[in-house]
Amino acid sequence: MSRTRNYATIAQAAAEYPVSRDTIRRRIADGTITGYRFGPRKLLVDLDELEAALRPVPTRAAG
Repeated sequence: MSRTRNYATIAQAAAEYPVSRDTIRRRIADGTITGYRFGPRKLLVDLDELEAALRPVPTRAAG
């Protein structure tokens, strides 16, 4: 059983999360997230993968 992926273009992903398109392209280039080519020009990302790449910033109150 395969899971349903939540694909979006780089522009859509940048609008969904407060990051630039260049940041998403850099994360694809460094292997943090996977880019999926669809045809000769369209590049997609999995929004679940992008969300998983987000890390909480520790605060002084958290220890």
